Amino acid sequence: MNQPVSLTSSSLPAAPAALPVAWIAASWHADVVARAYEGFTAEWARLPAQGAAPAPVQHFTVPGAFEIPLFAQRLARSGRFAAVVACALVVDGGIYRHDFVAPAVVDALMRVQLDSGVPVFSVVLTPKDYHEHATHRDFFSRHFVEKGAEAARACHQTLAVHAELDAAADAAVGLTTA
Repeated sequence: MNQPVSLTSSSLPAAPAALPVAWIAASWHADVVARAYEGFTAEWARLPAQGAAPAPVQHFTVPGAFEIPLFAQRLARSGRFAAVVACALVVDGGIYRHDFVAPAVVDALMRVQLDSGVPVFSVVLTPKDYHEHATHRDFFSRHFVEKGAEAARACHQTLAVHAELDAAADAAVGLTTA
């Protein structure tokens, strides 16, 4: 996710219309974090989908970044979502808490995806420097819009590739999906 996705929406295959995508947002720095959701949903709506509309995105809010992994695990295990996207802004509050919160959250999200088989995407960002003033809020608000859009493209492409793999596996055993 940290690498830019260079594919345009016109070069991506249509992702299967299926289960909704879960979006989990931490409420700390909600004004900045909300911008990633805006970027995600705007890009998600532009991506090609089978059927009349893209899969819906269901929004959830948790208190902070540290609460995201358990909630992501519960959503992934529910069988109700095609993917889970997690978003938070973890900042250095002067006590270096971000040094252990951010890696713990991202590592746990990876474990959720590997244990559940449901793709999990992270827009949990930890800027080197963030201060509560207009310049940083404006910069990171714009940055989160782009990161949300990148997450939408990565989610879309991953779901499409998984659908192709599932179809190939079904074809290999003589099953049809039609």
